[in-house]
Amino acid sequence: MKKIILSLVIVGCLLSSCSKEQDPFLIANKQIGMLTDSTQVSDLSMVFPNDSIVKLKNEEAFQSANYDIEVFDKSGKLLLILSPKKMLDSTSLISTIKIEDARFKTKKGISINSTFGDIQKNYKISSIHNTLKNAVIFVNEINAFFTIDKKELPASLQFDTDTEIEAIQIPETAKIKYFMIGWN
Repeated sequence: MKKIILSLVIVGCLLSSCSKEQDPFLIANKQIGMLTDSTQVSDLSMVFPNDSIVKLKNEEAFQSANYDIEVFDKSGKLLLILSPKKMLDSTSLISTIKIEDARFKTKKGISINSTFGDIQKNYKISSIHNTLKNAVIFVNEINAFFTIDKKELPASLQFDTDTEIEAIQIPETAKIKYFMIGWN
């Protein structure tokens, strides 16, 4: 009897210690799939072992204003655009990530195919910034900012950069133009 109980306890411990496989498309606070806010550029091939990572060549990087790293899946579909904090430094951390694939979703189901109404129903809007062509919605809870084209807004807001845009002025059906995560 003692052997059976001991065996059950050992099996129970083993089963409970087995961790659930991590979703490679889950966007959480300071994490996107296996990519975290402490991932260095040199670690990207381990984070995306089955994907293609495209970096600018040194000559191109010096001519460019940024040094973005593009991540493509096996079929050639663009998944993410990563911007490191320091150009041409393999130990640099990633500072911003542009989500390009709709499979990437937050725990609450927000993706690049979501609308402003979806964001508003699921997250607390931290702030809204009015730029020349876009309204930028910040959600501090997940370190995200969503860009909505001003063409989606009422005509009175489309050409004015001085007016403060409030959430109530943005239609719930307004589509996300860009979805980015920013890490310090």
